[in-house]
Amino acid sequence: MISGILQFEFLQNAFLTGIIIGAIAPLVGVFVVVRRMSMISDALSHVALAGIAFSLLLQKSFLSLAGLNPLYIGMAFSVGGSLFIEKLRGVYKHYQELAIPIIMSGGMGLSVIFISIADGFNTDLYGYLFGSVSAVSRADLYVILAVGIVVALMLTLLYKELFLLSFDEEHAKASGIPYKAIHFIFIVMVALVIAASMKIIGILLVSSLMTLPVAASLRFAKGFKQMIGYSVLFGEVSVIGGLFLSYNLDLAPGGTIVIIAVLILILSILFDKWKNR
Repeated sequence: MISGILQFEFLQNAFLTGIIIGAIAPLVGVFVVVRRMSMISDALSHVALAGIAFSLLLQKSFLSLAGLNPLYIGMAFSVGGSLFIEKLRGVYKHYQELAIPIIMSGGMGLSVIFISIADGFNTDLYGYLFGSVSAVSRADLYVILAVGIVVALMLTLLYKELFLLSFDEEHAKASGIPYKAIHFIFIVMVALVIAASMKIIGILLVSSLMTLPVAASLRFAKGFKQMIGYSVLFGEVSVIGGLFLSYNLDLAPGGTIVIIAVLILILSILFDKWKNR
């Protein structure tokens, strides 16, 4: 694969995109897991799927939109889904967890409708569902790089506030932190990371890259910053190893990336048990 990366642009795009996603997905995932919001990634990925299906339907229905990049529509739907989640959390103040399954159901329902109208699956949609090494264009790489920079910058600027909200929300509210605005920014970041990850790992598996490396890091980390470091490390190993296997075995990268992440998690659990026996 190394010689291929030097030779083929599509492999360069996939590899560089994988490095970016392997860092930002677990980075955001740490806060998602600590705040016990793991299901939100599944909900927003289903909404992103609706956006992709809608984009492909538009391309099929209108020749003038044949060049429309589904990544942009997927991002728009994902961000829109995050806004609806926040709105529903305000409506169901005492049952805020209902917002996630409501949006997940709506996203899945729209996906099925759009796919049905478009007369079923095609190769493009399959790539978005399970990831594709060849699907990432140079334009996609630039968009994903921009998302990565924005997410990394926002997490750096809001680290203290997000840390406090994650571990002591009541104290954060009492201390005058604009928690609603910060939570809103965080949800939008999650939506952007999910949409940015779908071309490499696939919409149906993207939540795995946000949670599995974090779950493995919990077996090793002795502090929050260590948990972030281990999560990013395990995420990068999963993505790079998964892309390598995908290319050499002609498999969908989403599956190989997730399987490596699962193996890392299993090994971390076994190591932790061996260490504490």
